[in-house]
Amino acid sequence: MAIIVLGLNHQTAPVTVREKFAFADAAIPATLDRLRQTGLAQEAVILSTCNRVEIYVFTPALAETAVPLLRHFLCDSRDYREPVDGIIYSRAEPQSLEHLFRVASGLDSMVLGETEILGQLKHAYDLALQHKATGRYLNQAFQKAFNVAKLIRTDTNIQRGAISVANVAVELAERIFQSLTDRCVLVMGAGDTSEKAARALMSRGAGQLLVCNRTYDRAVALATDLGGRALSFFQWEREFAPVDIVISSTAAPDYVLDRARLEPLMKLRQHRPLLLIDIAVPRDIEPEVNFLENVYLYNIDDLKAIADDYLKNRQAEIKKCETIIGEKVKALLAGRARTMA
Repeated sequence: MAIIVLGLNHQTAPVTVREKFAFADAAIPATLDRLRQTGLAQEAVILSTCNRVEIYVFTPALAETAVPLLRHFLCDSRDYREPVDGIIYSRAEPQSLEHLFRVASGLDSMVLGETEILGQLKHAYDLALQHKATGRYLNQAFQKAFNVAKLIRTDTNIQRGAISVANVAVELAERIFQSLTDRCVLVMGAGDTSEKAARALMSRGAGQLLVCNRTYDRAVALATDLGGRALSFFQWEREFAPVDIVISSTAAPDYVLDRARLEPLMKLRQHRPLLLIDIAVPRDIEPEVNFLENVYLYNIDDLKAIADDYLKNRQAEIKKCETIIGEKVKALLAGRARTMA
């Protein structure tokens, strides 16, 4: 009986693969139910973000038995039939707990030390908790992971200068345009990542902000808060002529912007340069738009080069963080052993 984690992330799989494994929130409760009904997992949590998809389980089975079955379950649930060697990784105790603590602390993120993953991990845990998919062991492990993340934030400098993926996207915009002062920005999607991107853009002096979202009230709330203007998700094309930068992070299952839709819009814009930053998984923007003149498309994987620049500045703190994690994992396992004795 042990906690096992199995999944894939930005280090093992490109976005073209990760998007095929991504779970919408609405699909997770039923998937957790199916997983537990197999008898393979007594407790389970599914984490699905733009950079990773992971399943955490407490299982009565031995790791060598559970891992192949979990791999098959994950691939089958996403209808993925291609080879997964080198793509899907797995960890058993104590490495599974070390991995969970590293993820919570931002040590396994594209941007080392970023804090956004902690909120995403809490959301994944809360979703499983609400649907009674967790129990004693995962509850204890996840709550300890949140405590360790807080300790690392306060006792180390791992997050000094750290920025979120959204902020990396904004920095890319500044590299392309040099200044955002006179630029019109369209943010598609009013979720957490889009909100962070919008706030970062406005803090860098963006001249005009447009926000569109499938739920119009959410677009209005975000635009009002940031001094921008809300658009209907189905009417943004009418307002596209002045747009210079698009940051897209919706939960749409298909492309919200493709070449056929963008090509006539570029003519209306008189072919001024257009920067498209797609931080959604599954992707929001069709890759073929890159073939249009004066269109520059970057997806979540393209942001990694910028993130690597920040990685160098925080490498010295990693060893200190790993020491803290190692000590906390040993304490957790020792405490569990005492209660089971």
